[in-house]
Amino acid sequence: MLQKTIILKYIKLLVFSCLLSFTGLKTFAQKVKIDGVAVVVGKHIVLDSDIEKFKLEVEVKSEGKVKITDCEMLEELMLQKLLSHHAILDSIEVSDEEVSSRVENSINYFKQESGGSIEKVIETFDYDDIEGLKEGLANIQRENLLVEKEQAKITEKVDLTPEEVRLYYNGLKEKGELPKFPAEIELAQIVIKSIPTEEENNEVIARLEKIKKDIEEGANFKIKAIVNSDDPAVISNGGRYTITKNSSFIRRFKEVAFTLDVGQVSKPFKSTFGYHIMQLHKIKGDTRIVSHILIQPSVSDEKIRKVKEKAERVSLEIREGKITFEEAVKKYSDDEETKNNGGLIFNPYTGESGLDLTRMDPALYARVSDLKKGEITEPFYDEERSGVKMYKFILIKNRTEAHTADFIDDYVKIQQLALQKKKEEAIAKWSREKIKDTHIKIRENYKKCVFNKNWKKKFNK
Repeated sequence: MLQKTIILKYIKLLVFSCLLSFTGLKTFAQKVKIDGVAVVVGKHIVLDSDIEKFKLEVEVKSEGKVKITDCEMLEELMLQKLLSHHAILDSIEVSDEEVSSRVENSINYFKQESGGSIEKVIETFDYDDIEGLKEGLANIQRENLLVEKEQAKITEKVDLTPEEVRLYYNGLKEKGELPKFPAEIELAQIVIKSIPTEEENNEVIARLEKIKKDIEEGANFKIKAIVNSDDPAVISNGGRYTITKNSSFIRRFKEVAFTLDVGQVSKPFKSTFGYHIMQLHKIKGDTRIVSHILIQPSVSDEKIRKVKEKAERVSLEIREGKITFEEAVKKYSDDEETKNNGGLIFNPYTGESGLDLTRMDPALYARVSDLKKGEITEPFYDEERSGVKMYKFILIKNRTEAHTADFIDDYVKIQQLALQKKKEEAIAKWSREKIKDTHIKIRENYKKCVFNKNWKKKFNK
């Protein structure tokens, strides 16, 4: 069962990473025509190449520790498609904001895996630009969210007692299957941002209004964008994008795109990235072709210097014991995501506070790897993708070395593993019932597989 849990862990990671090492998502439609369809589940398909890719990735990601057959991999992929199919039938809703957040997390993950180069990521996936990549990732992340929400619906009433946790641990111990946990670190942060003043924001709005007027009087939007826009992609696309209602763009951007008439230039509007104006070029059914200019309020060197000095002052107060770290988070930190939980940083891929040292961003690793529990880093400069500039420093809340699971020290993790096992059993029971009522067609050469569930139904000719 532990081996099964490890396999599921890697499959979930691979679904999230969207086959980074393999052929670009852009070619999916062409692949269907030339690649064999292994299975149809509802209206979803699994290709022969999907099985081989996922199988190889499991072996690579586990450094050869996990081996899985074609039949085992096919069964896991069929389960994903079954969950996705019934999520749609159950009217599970996935918001554009959820998809957009996942896409951004995916791209950040890919950039980290590719040495920080977005250009390398785009090339790996065989796209022309980042927006094409986002569109492809949005489709996959939407299905991932459907699967996760259907699983949550199935397991919402699953719970377990301390006695069940103890029995689970003892069972693993008797079999010699206690898991080994990697070295982990738990971090908290205080972030002090350089926030634009109302005057600085108004200067940006006035500048955009002037550009809008120039365009309405005949100036070329593309040239204005290349000269003025803070969008990092403007050089390659001139600020031009194709948008649908399911695109991964933020809600405000899409709202404006779908309220404009062809040729109309919007008033300046605000998003998390700064201030924009947008022009609608063309309407194709549910698709809008637009261009935008993004301007982020400028921040003076003097203001950045003051932010740095404030971060250094707060850091010193903590070191001298004048204020606790948690008190300083509440009083000084400008980071909305961590301000209300003591500054605790969560792993965006697992939702847990423990960060695997072997998979940490190299720049962050360099800052924290030699520090002990309770120590804090020196304040350092950082910048968000939205252009917001800041200084931050990090507390080492806890760190553990690689070790075999201990019932007392690792109770929470063991409890999570036991609960995961119980939820998997609930999903297995659900799937056995749903398979009976779902159209499933397995290609002849896969019917020799011995599955754990009754995927090979009598109507599969």
